[in-house]
Amino acid sequence: MYKKIESIKSEISKVVVGQDKMIDGLLIGLLCEGHILIEGIPGLAKTTTVKALSESLGLGFKRVQFTPDLLPSDILGAEIYDPKSNEFKIKQGPIFTNLLLADEINRAPAKVQSALLEVMQERQITIGEESFKLSPPFFVMATQNPIEQEGVYQLPEAQLDRFMMKLNVGYNTQEEELEIARRIANKKSDTINAVVTLKEIEELKKAVADVHIDEEVEKYIIELVNATRNPEKYGLSEMKGHIQFGASPRVSIDMFKAVKAMAYLRGKDFVTPVDIAYIAKDMMRHRIVLTYEAEAEGITTDAIIEDVLKAVPIP
Repeated sequence: MYKKIESIKSEISKVVVGQDKMIDGLLIGLLCEGHILIEGIPGLAKTTTVKALSESLGLGFKRVQFTPDLLPSDILGAEIYDPKSNEFKIKQGPIFTNLLLADEINRAPAKVQSALLEVMQERQITIGEESFKLSPPFFVMATQNPIEQEGVYQLPEAQLDRFMMKLNVGYNTQEEELEIARRIANKKSDTINAVVTLKEIEELKKAVADVHIDEEVEKYIIELVNATRNPEKYGLSEMKGHIQFGASPRVSIDMFKAVKAMAYLRGKDFVTPVDIAYIAKDMMRHRIVLTYEAEAEGITTDAIIEDVLKAVPIP
């Protein structure tokens, strides 16, 4: 089954150059049914990568461009009156799909975020008095632009916590950017083919679930999470004044699943501390709340996580 992962990556590479960590993160979201938040400046192929992933999987795909005037009904759907039958009917919104791309998610107001929160957590939608369960697989891939200042809203902490990973996407290398420019200039755009079936996706998920994780490695994950809440126990007393709230229990739950997927993507059937270190920042950076003092000093959650990784003994 691992060859299917290589096939998916091969299809995505037809339109996306580089950005291997973002692609790995999206695949982890697929294999663990977790929602992924992607942050990066415009032009880094965030939207293109998500769309390419959906095409290679052959899943239902919808894209919603979030704007300040967006309404919950624009995503969920609404009750529409039908004068012919003299009754209300449900018009389903774009949320009724397998993979929803929420483009520039931080541009939408609180009402929209609240509506999306129910779907992300419960995998169900309420329109009027009716509730609808979404058919699996369902996951949200959201993008946000870190440099916009006007017309953006801070995502609620409760919603950020529902994202399994937050991927920070950076620039391509010079060689990769040269390849991108050549492809666009020469209008080289290959068609992406669906290379896996729904049944094969379920088999991949089962293969990930079967990846072995040693008890000592499990305890290591819990220690890392606990160190963000009680840093003084790990010789990080100076960090106590920088963290307002440590990582939530969802980090531990998600990490147990995600590290198995990370090991599987590397072609292994067991988890090592290296797999944990590779995705630790992506798992926790959006789930640690810093104090005002830390923000004033320019301290980032990534720097906090780096110190934690150095302080907690590796099994």
